[in-house]
Amino acid sequence: MIPGMRKILLAGAALTLLAGAAPLAARAADAPDTPSLASPKYGTWGFDLSGMDRSVRPGDDFFKFANGKWDERTQIPADRTRYGNFNKLRELSENRMHAILEDAKAGRLNDPDAAKIAAGYAAFMDEALAEKLDARPMAPELAQIRKVTSKAQFTALMARANTTGFTSIFPLGIQVDQKTTTKYAVYTGNAGLGLPDRDYYLQPGFAAKKAKYQEYVQQLLTMAGWDRPAENARAVVDFETRLAEASWSRIERRDRDKTYNPMTPAELAAYTPGFDWKTYLAASDVPQANRIVVTTNTAFPKVAKIYDETSLDTLKAWQAFHLADTAAPFLSKRFVDANYAFRLKELAGQPEQQARWKRAAAFMDGSIGESLGRVYVARYFPPEAKVKMDALVVDIRTALHARIEKLAWMSPETKTRALEKLNRFGVKIGYPATWRDYAKLDLRAGDLYGNAKRTGVFQWKRQLDRLNGPVDKTEWGMTPQTVNAYYNPPNNEIVFPAAILQPPFFDPDADPAINYGGIGGVIGHEISHGFDDQGRKSDGDGTLRDWWTAEDARKFKIQADRLGAQYSAFEPLPGAKVQGGLTMGENIGDMGGLSLALDAYHASLKGRPAPVIDGLTGDQRVFLGWAQVWREKARDEYLRQQVVTDPHSPAYYRVNGTIRNIPGWYDAWNIQPTDKLYVAPAERVDIW
Repeated sequence: MIPGMRKILLAGAALTLLAGAAPLAARAADAPDTPSLASPKYGTWGFDLSGMDRSVRPGDDFFKFANGKWDERTQIPADRTRYGNFNKLRELSENRMHAILEDAKAGRLNDPDAAKIAAGYAAFMDEALAEKLDARPMAPELAQIRKVTSKAQFTALMARANTTGFTSIFPLGIQVDQKTTTKYAVYTGNAGLGLPDRDYYLQPGFAAKKAKYQEYVQQLLTMAGWDRPAENARAVVDFETRLAEASWSRIERRDRDKTYNPMTPAELAAYTPGFDWKTYLAASDVPQANRIVVTTNTAFPKVAKIYDETSLDTLKAWQAFHLADTAAPFLSKRFVDANYAFRLKELAGQPEQQARWKRAAAFMDGSIGESLGRVYVARYFPPEAKVKMDALVVDIRTALHARIEKLAWMSPETKTRALEKLNRFGVKIGYPATWRDYAKLDLRAGDLYGNAKRTGVFQWKRQLDRLNGPVDKTEWGMTPQTVNAYYNPPNNEIVFPAAILQPPFFDPDADPAINYGGIGGVIGHEISHGFDDQGRKSDGDGTLRDWWTAEDARKFKIQADRLGAQYSAFEPLPGAKVQGGLTMGENIGDMGGLSLALDAYHASLKGRPAPVIDGLTGDQRVFLGWAQVWREKARDEYLRQQVVTDPHSPAYYRVNGTIRNIPGWYDAWNIQPTDKLYVAPAERVDIW
């Protein structure tokens, strides 16, 4: 398994993120000699007034009012698919990781894992060796595929996907059991697609992309020395099209009730005739598993039938292509360029490849990220930031507690359970209490492809070793240098890595209203995930169970469906509409987060009037703080991919789609029925 490149589609993912991860991108030229490693600053009190377009009425387009001039003067760098304040901080993290990696290379890094970091970085940066080796690193795996002479042997080969560069139609993973959150369980879902989503195979609007994909499959098969590349490429895409037809939509895969289907191996075998589960599990690392949680269950018999009907030659070509596609970023330039040209340029519109050092930083973050994070925190994360974040979290939790108590639509019985869940929220800020032990990870200079494989093996073995043990509640799902945040339903916890705790999200020197609109909205967003359409299904222990009264659940669904209808009407590009059902959880998180931030700001004033700064009231500044966080421009191809694959709405709608349901926005900006964003009170969505 090569980290960051596997195509596993296990439904019901545990982490609910603040923002989607953009395709990695960077400058094609070398890094600047002296990149700034300092946190950015915005204006004199935390907001960039020069980015506003005051010619736009706030009630007509609040995103443009707050960010219009910034939008006009900002160009997306040629090596990026989108650019905004998230990307600005991600670029800062890249530069900081680069400095750490260069220090390791020069022997200046004082860390227990300094030698491993130096070796891994050196291997990635050795482009001359990659050119010399060309396709040879993956030759042993290609040979294994070629040796397969039966469907049973191919099934066994797929079973080793977690420790090789292979892929599987039924990948196995280890996750916290959502209905017994003190234990881990083996999960499986259906996979095997090389395009970003089933829609790319099935929707006429993506026919051109599908044709380009077939060309890419043929290109990699040719480069890998596979027989009859054109013929096999057609067969591979036809096979994946059938898999796509059998696969669930992303909206279906969000439903945590429908994606929890435990079965014994015998039950799974009976349920999916045409697939040899006995051989598959025996060849895997979990042969003794007596219980497997199946996610996309109704797809399994269809996928098994397709597998049974597909020729061995096609399956072998499919496996060879996915091996080459997975390996390409770690091979010679011709493989790297081919992978970039399709996956980033064709699919996401990125005009230029990223610099090798940035790709190295991304790989090292995925390989030995917490060791890098240990250095990152020591250098760049002031302890006082964590203290102030603790206080802000208390403020936002208090605001939600008060809101739940006042909810007119929720019964006392459900309120009691909701408050119990809120009181049991865990909070992680900055970095892990215990750093991950990488003693068993072997990173070697001069062996990039081997490092990628050994990283995958290390990560998989680490999961396997804990399968029968207690759940590690201290574990983090992100490294400290990640610019993001998340809610983890089985742990009922919110997590904020160090890298997001800086401007424009959080600035200790900024006006408090900006911090409440920025990081306060982020905190509220993650807390609200515990009560969104899927997060609400877990109780205070994180256990997936129905703790709502039927009537309260019905009322919640009415409001959620109305919110979904609002977002489904948004069309960032002709023919590319936001999917309200796919983005539901994030939209609820945004609306709840900003509402809670405004309430918490009011409470922080303790009855005192808010100061007016540069003619802007406190409430106005809260909304501007939120809008500034979501300053972003995106390429059209990226947007088309985003609305199909990403549970997050485009940044433009995370501003305009959110504020129009919040009464305080109307009061703060004197919004009138004649304004374009105006929604009549009876039509506004009110959940939390």
